Amino acid sequence: YERHNAYFGALIGRYANRIANAQFALDGEVYQLAANNGANHLHGGRQGFDRRIWTARPSDRAEGAALELRYVSADGEEGYPGNLDVKACYTLTEANELKIEYWAVADRDTIVNLTNHSYFNLSGAGSPSILDHELLINADRFTPTDNTSIPHGELRSVDRTPFDFRQRCGIGSRIDADNEQLRFANGYDHNWVLNKTENELSLAASVFEPVSGRRMDVETTEPGIQFYSGSYLDASMKGKGGREYPFRSGLCLEAQHFPDSPNQPDFPSTVLHPGEEYLQTTVYRFSVE
Repeated sequence: YERHNAYFGALIGRYANRIANAQFALDGEVYQLAANNGANHLHGGRQGFDRRIWTARPSDRAEGAALELRYVSADGEEGYPGNLDVKACYTLTEANELKIEYWAVADRDTIVNLTNHSYFNLSGAGSPSILDHELLINADRFTPTDNTSIPHGELRSVDRTPFDFRQRCGIGSRIDADNEQLRFANGYDHNWVLNKTENELSLAASVFEPVSGRRMDVETTEPGIQFYSGSYLDASMKGKGGREYPFRSGLCLEAQHFPDSPNQPDFPSTVLHPGEEYLQTTVYRFSVE
């Protein structure tokens, strides 16, 4: 976890995903962030929330065993304005769920976009590929990007494209299609615009592995979900028991606001004002068919 930069299992912040040219304007002031993904800012910078030490407190909830993490991000950390008090509570419920609840407040106007960056392979640890997994994403549109993964601002229909997962289909069935967006990301690394009412906890995505029968459903209050097909993993990355994590051997479903929202006025806002609370709930539910 400390050695690799693939964000295995990470709590991402202050801003998940990318911010164009590592800068944004807020209240008439331009804030310069770390450019740690080419010219862009990615996942909170060089020392994002995944690299910070959080205060941990275990607790028992009615739903199951829980762990509450808390961190105070200082004004100016990684270039972001305002002191930000953040909590993330992970609960393992009796319904075979991993439930993650986020909360944050700030003393100045700032931007916040938190997510979970766990990788999944329902075939089991060390399995070489997720291409046989079947995926459903509850979205009619996605946000196409340039070749640096920054959205144009367009909400494009998935109809008749390799990005149409409204019906469950194999991840590998179209991942190498002749499509500019797939070439840009070497597969899937895009944000989908979820079909939902604002802030409701509803189904975002579902993954099924046909050999084992394992299924994972993702519910979230967020407006978008980033599906990443693990196209930048390689065999040098090793995890539990020394198992390798090669190309496309894990997938991420990251519930979040849209990439580069601070620079995209038509996207849902990620600005947090003093006196407001940032709240998010995301649930990963496991079952068998």
